[in-house]
Amino acid sequence: MTDKRDLRIVFMGTPDFAVATLKALLDNKYNVVGVITAPDRKAGRGQKLRTSAVKEFALKHNLKVLQPTNLKAESFIEELKALNANLQIIVAFRMLPKVVWAMPEYGTFNLHASLLPQYRGAAPIHWAIINGERTTGVTTFFIDEKIDTGAIILKQETSIGESTTVGELHDTLMSIGSNLVIKTVELIANDEVKTTIQPKSVDLKTAYKLNRENCKIDWSKDLSTIYNKIRGLNPFPAAWCYLSNGDKEPLAVKLYTVEKELINHDDKPGNILVHKDDLKIACFGGYIKVKEIQLPGKRKMDVKSLLNGFEFSEDAKML
Repeated sequence: MTDKRDLRIVFMGTPDFAVATLKALLDNKYNVVGVITAPDRKAGRGQKLRTSAVKEFALKHNLKVLQPTNLKAESFIEELKALNANLQIIVAFRMLPKVVWAMPEYGTFNLHASLLPQYRGAAPIHWAIINGERTTGVTTFFIDEKIDTGAIILKQETSIGESTTVGELHDTLMSIGSNLVIKTVELIANDEVKTTIQPKSVDLKTAYKLNRENCKIDWSKDLSTIYNKIRGLNPFPAAWCYLSNGDKEPLAVKLYTVEKELINHDDKPGNILVHKDDLKIACFGGYIKVKEIQLPGKRKMDVKSLLNGFEFSEDAKML
């Protein structure tokens, strides 16, 4: 048996999803010699500088942090080389230039929140639910020139429940993903990695970047399609649509927790039915029962709170 490799790891990541993996590396006593994360950004009404979740965690654990704006900048490349890492691990970061990912002796691998080659792209957790998948998972793979196409190291599958939201699935994949990274690092440390080239299949689903347009609810779709879209965007960034209420200006509202009621009816898609503490929206094949909603400029609220102070006209509908 060969001696275990002495790993010097650079970790790259930005959001909460990446923190779980960085924590797992430290808990397993791996030598993290540097952390690369996004620059601080102005956020909120006061436009205060906000640090990434990864930076916050890294500083608490006295790790060296770099925050390059340009990953090809000579100054950054020199700083990265000076860390003398022989392995780089990427979790929820951005696309790397070859000069960065090709630098370490043992390569650069990424944790992706889907079962590759399916759902390559920016929002794999959201799109798995939006598309009504019943299984998904996480994959570790070595980075190459394209996005999410490199040789696969390990995969782990998990199921998606009928009512699972993207928030819940995010947390599940964050946990199994951090474990998968540790297994991957162990293989690399012991020089036992066996990779699989990603199959070239035409039947691939893509995890497109989310934007305002593809988060809008289309009430002419069927019940399951609408239901999956809403839970696939709950709690972030949230599915939205316009609420037309009498002669007032339509309001852009966000829907969060909903239930589906499978039933035949003659109501037009988008029609709103209010009864006591219930708010239902008609669509093909049934109704979406709204449990949590957010009006413009307001906090998210349950429907009972909404109905206490909001008046719906007889012809109110979602557009």
